[in-house]
Amino acid sequence: MLFDAADFDDHEAVHFVSDPAAGLRAIIAVHSTHRGPAAGGCRYWHYADDVAALTDALRLSRGMSYKNAMAGLAMGGGKGVVFKCGDGPKSAALLEAFGAAIETLGGQYVTAEDVGMSDTDMTVIARQTTHVSGLPVAGGAAGGNPGPSTAQGVFVGIRAAVRHALGCDDLMGVHVAIQGVGSVGGGVAERLAAAGARLTVTDVDEARAARVAKALGARHVGVDEITRVAADVFSPNALGAVLDAATIAALDVRVVAGAANNQLATPADGERVRARGILYAPDYVINAGGIINVVAEYLGQGDAASVAKQVAAIEPRLAAIFAEAKATGQTTDAVADARARTLIGR
Repeated sequence: MLFDAADFDDHEAVHFVSDPAAGLRAIIAVHSTHRGPAAGGCRYWHYADDVAALTDALRLSRGMSYKNAMAGLAMGGGKGVVFKCGDGPKSAALLEAFGAAIETLGGQYVTAEDVGMSDTDMTVIARQTTHVSGLPVAGGAAGGNPGPSTAQGVFVGIRAAVRHALGCDDLMGVHVAIQGVGSVGGGVAERLAAAGARLTVTDVDEARAARVAKALGARHVGVDEITRVAADVFSPNALGAVLDAATIAALDVRVVAGAANNQLATPADGERVRARGILYAPDYVINAGGIINVVAEYLGQGDAASVAKQVAAIEPRLAAIFAEAKATGQTTDAVADARARTLIGR
């Protein structure tokens, strides 16, 4: 049963959507609306089975509640996952059907782009619902592609983690092993390179990883090697659950800080990271830049400059979490979780 699912966390609602004519199968999970409508992107992904999709929706929506609360946003947390069938492009009919499903929820859930979705896709979804953000915007306005804002937040978060763990006031010469150099990870890599960091990169798309490595003067390794690279920082910027017993044991770094959601495979993995003497930047705190951007667009509050100011606040927010964890002996994820749950009334 849904209520017995390991990742069910008293979600307010879980909607299963089907439109055979449009080829749509999707799940919309609403974790909390305590602070406002449940905001969270839509992921378009090929899932091994229905259970994997449900697990993703439940975990991601809970993470969005925590992320939005910790970022000080007047939004709750939700997530949409759309089943990808085949390798062909998404049809307009599928996107419109998903938009129509969102509209039936009456504003309970607000979507935006996530893995497999783009701002162009959001314009198609917007034909059927107003509860969508991440749409193309004019220069200087808040909103649009959230990737650059996410990348900037991860960059300043890495800076906070390096300062705490290594005592370095800048990133010159700091070695960062980056897993995933897509729209977000690639942006993180560019910012780190500009700050003088030394990079080792990988991606499931080897050609893309090679291009990024060449452009930034980085080293390129295979996807199976990146978690064993001796570096100062491991930055996971692909899919989640990358930190498990095996990968944590293999890490040769002082910091883990990246944009991937749900990096800890199980609740026990936060303690495993701490026991290795590795500082972990809680994912939903460090990767909040994108949702800050699209929420500003959706609520019509502020512009690109004000979004940048909010994204910059990720750095001192993480510094405070690191300091509390050090003072209390707790794991950084436990400190962040406790703060987030208080903010959402749980």
